[in-house]
Amino acid sequence: MAPQTGTIYGYLQPERPPRRQRRRRRRPWILAAILVPVVAAGGVVWALRTQGSQEETADRYLAAWTSRDYAAMRALVADPPADFEAWHKRFLADLKVMDATFRRPRPTGVFAAPVKDVASFTARLTGGRDWTYDGELKLVERDRTWKVAWSPATLHPLLKKGRSLRVVTDKADPPQVLAADGTPVSTPDAPGSVQQLVEGVKQTYPDRFKALNRSRIVLYQGDEAVRTVADEPAGTEPVKTTIDLAVHRAGAEALEGVRKPASLVALRASTGEILAVVNKPGGFNRALLGKYPPGSTFKVVTAAALVAGGVKPGEQVTCPAEKNIGGFPFHNAGFKDYGTLTFQEAFAHSCNTTFGEMSVASLNDGRLAEVARSFGFGAPITPGVPAVRAEFPDPKDDTDLASASIGQGRVLASPLNMASVAAAIASGAWIPPRLVAGGKDDRPRPLEPAVVAALRELMPAVVTDGTANAVRFPAGTAGKTGTAEYGSGKEPPAHSWFIGYKDDLAFAVIVEGGGAGSAVAAPVAARFLTALP
Repeated sequence: MAPQTGTIYGYLQPERPPRRQRRRRRRPWILAAILVPVVAAGGVVWALRTQGSQEETADRYLAAWTSRDYAAMRALVADPPADFEAWHKRFLADLKVMDATFRRPRPTGVFAAPVKDVASFTARLTGGRDWTYDGELKLVERDRTWKVAWSPATLHPLLKKGRSLRVVTDKADPPQVLAADGTPVSTPDAPGSVQQLVEGVKQTYPDRFKALNRSRIVLYQGDEAVRTVADEPAGTEPVKTTIDLAVHRAGAEALEGVRKPASLVALRASTGEILAVVNKPGGFNRALLGKYPPGSTFKVVTAAALVAGGVKPGEQVTCPAEKNIGGFPFHNAGFKDYGTLTFQEAFAHSCNTTFGEMSVASLNDGRLAEVARSFGFGAPITPGVPAVRAEFPDPKDDTDLASASIGQGRVLASPLNMASVAAAIASGAWIPPRLVAGGKDDRPRPLEPAVVAALRELMPAVVTDGTANAVRFPAGTAGKTGTAEYGSGKEPPAHSWFIGYKDDLAFAVIVEGGGAGSAVAAPVAARFLTALP
């Protein structure tokens, strides 16, 4: 008899049998994660869904490629070839790649289109030749996952069996040196004086002219080059100078009949740009590197100092044939005695005694040295080619000061230095001369307006009424002759000088040992101005 387990209202109740556990029904949404209905001709067929997405496969592949994890890449490729890893290693080796990144561009915008069978990517390579290019990954469905359908074109669109991309390194052409109008002047047929400038530019900017390598990426079929895929500009940027070849030719023509060493420099006064540098004969660039006593051309600077001190062009002064200053006799050219005349006339006739005496009387407090500095004396000259600075040492005594005031003694300058003095009067400011842009200091240094106005009266008088009045200059020319003695003896040899300006063109001419500036250098300057286009 079954055991009794309890009573209800006095009746015995038998023990209930255990309940059968109900079987749980499988939720339909669980199957939906794996099974997808596909409508077929005979009805609905349930198929397995592809795992992951095309974007995920592409990103995983590109990340593995960036890390050079070839095993991970192979696992993501449908039917990888046996030489899969060799292809990739050879690709990097041929391009001399040190580092590489491969990334898919990130979609932008709310409705950015998803990847559909083809994923674009950008490759950035650094090493033998930095290079960026765009490529594509083709994606296929295989074994319910997305795989990369790999071919050599996956590495680069131009690749296929038998082809390769290689870095080819050549020696780059050195940069050209150009005239102001873009004409190449770093060629064997350039004028000799211009070739001197080209060598000077190369000396000043050696890094721009050192031998450079030029790397190209070339597509090969076997060992035969098919075409260049990526290239660099041949050489570096050209170096442009301020040389005006027409002005240069006019200078060369003006020096043709000169038998002694000579130089001519021309500047654009308003900018300091060097337009012409002519040396005859070649071999030494005396125009920029020669140091000469400037003789009476320096009287432009001395006159500027005297005018700044209150002297007027019409002021009466004396010009004896000879004057003892500080125990040393000074005399005018040819021992001419001009008596009493205006300061303008004394400048036009280049009176040594007048300038020596007035300088000692008015400029013995360092004023002449100060004004000389305002015309660039003592300042480094950095035009883009080697060039010397003008020198004005502090005078030691009255004799030294008087000698300096007429451009003798220890005062030294190059034709370029003195051309920039003339340019300062023409433009109203001393501007550091330049042949190549990018000098250290191109800022103008304005002169006192009263000084500029006075010198613009004094310098034309030299041509119309003074030492150069016998020379046929074009109208509007202003200048100053100079006869700079050197050596020793009662009649020492002298360099022949003429500096001046016409409109916006300033210039300087020197003929070594040529004698009087009015007889030799001034006619050269006149021929130069007449020959200008």
